Amino acid sequence: MDHWPLRELVLRTPRLELRPDDDEGLAELADLALDGIHPPDRMPFGVEWTDAPRERLGINTLQHYWQVRSAVSPRRWTVNFLVRLDGRVVGVQSLGADEFPVLDEVTTGSWIGLRHQGGGIGTEMRAAVVLFAFDHLGAVAARSSAFVDNPASHAVSRKLGYRPDGTFRQVRRGEPAEQIRLLVTPETLRRPAWNLKVSGVTPCLPLLTGREPAE
Repeated sequence: MDHWPLRELVLRTPRLELRPDDDEGLAELADLALDGIHPPDRMPFGVEWTDAPRERLGINTLQHYWQVRSAVSPRRWTVNFLVRLDGRVVGVQSLGADEFPVLDEVTTGSWIGLRHQGGGIGTEMRAAVVLFAFDHLGAVAARSSAFVDNPASHAVSRKLGYRPDGTFRQVRRGEPAEQIRLLVTPETLRRPAWNLKVSGVTPCLPLLTGREPAE
C-alpha cells in the first residue's frame, strides 16, 4: 500500500471527510446503493447502473470502482472519493480528467444515499473536489452535466456558480433525454464561507497532473 500515492489523500469540509475509495469503504458504499439512491420511477444517471437486479447491484458496484481505481494514470483518471459524515459513508464524489497535463480541466459526478439527501451534503462535497482541483491541482475549468429533470443536481451547480455550456441528447431507459452541460472556472466559482482542509496531496501530484511537485 505504500506504493499507492492516493492512500493518504484527505479532503475535509466542516461536516464531511472525503477519501479516495478503499475496499472497506466500498463495502459500505455497496450497502448504501442497495438501500436506494433514487425513486424507482426516475433515472438521474447517464449509465443506468442502478437498474441492475438487486442480487447483482452490490458486486457490480464493487467491480466498477475497482476497475476505475486500477486505471488511474496522468492521461486519464477518475478518483472516487468516499464521502463520510460522522464516520459513515453517505455517498461518493468523483473527480476525473482526460489529458490533464495538456487541458488542465476536470469533470465531476456524484451520488448520495437516498436517506441522506436534502441536507446540503451534495453542495458541500462537490465544492470540496472543485476547490481541490482549482487550488491544489491547478485546474482551469470544472465540467459537469445533468438531465434537465434532475433539479437537485442543477441546484448544486447554481449554488457553486456553474454556467450552462450546451446540451446533448442520449437514450435513457429506451427514450430520448436531454442533458445540460455545465462549466465553472476559478473566476466564476462561488466559494463557500468555509476553507477546505487538504492533506496528503504532494505524493499524488505526479499521478494526477503528470508534474512533479515544486521544491
